[in-house]
Amino acid sequence: MTASPLLLVPFREVRHDQPDDCLHYESVAVRGAEMDWTIPAHRHEGLHQFQFLAHGSVRGTIDGQDFEAQAPVMLLLAPGSVHGFTYTPDAVGHQVTLPTTTLRQLLGGSNLVDDGLGTSCVLPRLQDGDEAECAKLFAQVAREFRAQHPGRVHALLASATLLAVQTLRRRGEHFKRERGQGERDALVKRYLALVEQHYREHEPLSFYAQALGVTPDHLSRTCRHVARQSALQILHERLMLEARRLLAYSSLPVAQVAQQLGYDDAAYFSKSFGRAVGNTPSDYRALVASGVRGAA
Repeated sequence: MTASPLLLVPFREVRHDQPDDCLHYESVAVRGAEMDWTIPAHRHEGLHQFQFLAHGSVRGTIDGQDFEAQAPVMLLLAPGSVHGFTYTPDAVGHQVTLPTTTLRQLLGGSNLVDDGLGTSCVLPRLQDGDEAECAKLFAQVAREFRAQHPGRVHALLASATLLAVQTLRRRGEHFKRERGQGERDALVKRYLALVEQHYREHEPLSFYAQALGVTPDHLSRTCRHVARQSALQILHERLMLEARRLLAYSSLPVAQVAQQLGYDDAAYFSKSFGRAVGNTPSDYRALVASGVRGAA
């Protein structure tokens, strides 16, 4: 059975009216003015989006986490991440959206996409030099996208590569400043990437430890030191995050939600969800619909 889409996004992220549109660019003001500066919660499947706000401010949620940021600020939106924003009417900025498959090709099939760009984030507090460099990169994409110069696709893809690399570097610097040296631990990053690939399969912790070449005890100790959570807690929280997303942003019956998450028994899923969240799946969905609870 084919799953229904989580949310129908009422606008195209990648244009198809020109044969060489390998990515999509638009200014923040285009969508903002059309929608009264409020972008409702939605998610992109198979698309990465990079935003840069040069003036104004933005507030919103990304996977249930509230944030508020003043320009200059960068946003990375990874595939599957539920997000919604409200910009101030004076907001000036850019956004570039491209298929994740294209991004993987641009970065040479390395692990950079999964390890460094696999989760959404807000990167505030850009320094003067960083702000100027980001503005220049986005402006270059804007010029090439609007024009029809020879080599347009090559120029757009080259600019997108630089944009992705700069985002990786900014994220690394931000990660170091905000969370310290410990959370840059390579083992935890590799574990998080594996969790993202396999969390629906309900593999035991020994599966992940073996894939990473460590013992389960060592993996769990490292996760506690870096993330203040055990490896099993991280794994379970990722599963429950997807459960909350499916319940909040799709009309799938609870039994199908359980099936998509790898549960053979819908009743066991409901019990596990209730222990983790404090509500049954049906009650949680009703609370989200009434605005009582945050969806993710």
